[in-house]
Amino acid sequence: MHWSMAEGTPLGTLWVVASARGVHRVIFGENGEREWARVQAAHPEMERREDGLAAQALAQIIEYLRGARRTFTVPLDPEGTPFQQRVWKEAARIPYGQTLTYRELARRIGQPQAARAVGQALGANPLPILIPCHRVIAADGRLGGYTGGRHLKQWLLLLEGERLAAR
Repeated sequence: MHWSMAEGTPLGTLWVVASARGVHRVIFGENGEREWARVQAAHPEMERREDGLAAQALAQIIEYLRGARRTFTVPLDPEGTPFQQRVWKEAARIPYGQTLTYRELARRIGQPQAARAVGQALGANPLPILIPCHRVIAADGRLGGYTGGRHLKQWLLLLEGERLAAR
């Protein structure tokens, strides 16, 4: 595994970790420093590289944050349960600039009563932005939670041109 990092992004410091198969983690936001320390402790063999998949994903995320990219082309390697994988796969299909409710996402994976479990799976998403869990909101239009903090979820939705009601 290897990693790349950018400081001073609109999301603060941004870390990307990649395996040989694809992007494994994207870390930023309110708990970014603590999460990065946890990942480093779990994978002491990781090395920083300014080339390779982590750097490529980092460059694509920065392009997205600048408004110059709407889709990502890097392979993904998220680790999660089969249910989480289904939720993340469906969340990845939400188009740029659009939102979906937790309930609708649950319906799309064939479990219409699992909106709360969908929210928990999205909360465990190891690839925020690349798997756009920020595009999933509550049925009443509230933002719901976000790994990087609600203010970053709102910022990402506004970046994508989503019109947000006063909340």
